[in-house]
Parts: sequence; structure tokens; C-alpha cells
Amino acid sequence: MGKNSSRSEIPPGTLYMLILKTLVRLGPMHGYGIAQYIQQVSDEVLQVEEGSLYPALQRMLVKGWVEGEWAQSENNRRARYYRLTAAGREQLQQEVSEFHRVMQAINRVVEPA
Repeated sequence: MGKNSSRSEIPPGTLYMLILKTLVRLGPMHGYGIAQYIQQVSDEVLQVEEGSLYPALQRMLVKGWVEGEWAQSENNRRARYYRLTAAGREQLQQEVSEFHRVMQAINRVVEPA
């Protein structure tokens, strides 16, 4: 399947899950890297806006799902790198479980009987 030229916003309730899953797969990352990864893996369909990403990361820090550490990026700029915590791994399991439950419910409504 080719790249989709139209981009979509992240569906409500899935941003935490996408961020947590990205950190599980790739390890510590800065916010821009997280956004780029989600966009690339989704074939450019999902676009994480800064206005959503950084507040979500801040809430995740407060909840203890991620830890942040300032360091130099690959572009030699100061960036905050986010790392998943044990609580974040547990939350990811809950987020994925809830996502599958909701998707199954949506499929029951959308798909023909």
C-alpha cells in the first residue's frame, strides 16, 4: 500500500498508547522523534501536533508513566528525552486492551451482520 497524502489527527484516546508503544519499541526519545516515528510508521497518515504531544508528555511525566532527562540531540541541540517507566509499561497494557475492546465494538457496528 502506498503513502497516503492526506493526514489525519490522532484519534481521541489513543495518543498515550501511541507514545508509550513508540518508547517500548525504540527506547528513550525526544518529543520530535516520537512524533516523526508515529508519522512514518503510519505511512504519513497520523500526524502528532506539537500542541497535543508536549502537553500529553507532560501529563505522562506527572502520572509517572515516563521519565524525562535533558541531553544533547543528534543535531547538537538540547532536548528532553523520555523513557518509559514500569508504571508506563502497565499503562500501555491497559491502553492497548481498551483500544482493542473499542475497536471490536466499532467493528460490530460498522461491519455487516
